[in-house]
Amino acid sequence: MDDILDATGLLCPLPVLKARKALLSLPVGAVLRLRTSDPMAVIDIPHFCTEAGHDLVTSTDEGATHYFEIRRG
Repeated sequence: MDDILDATGLLCPLPVLKARKALLSLPVGAVLRLRTSDPMAVIDIPHFCTEAGHDLVTSTDEGATHYFEIRRG
């Protein structure tokens, strides 16, 4: 894991915006682990990855918390 971003408590669009900013600070190929409690993130994050050219490596849920691993494209 190259970086971890805790976006719990933030609602759409903030988790996506913060993930975008964090990914821009990482080199291509680096992996960001994102943690969020926003229920819309399960739709927003995969869409963001597709649109921005990043790879969604994993997406898991633990109760109301969602974890995403995103490789910068």
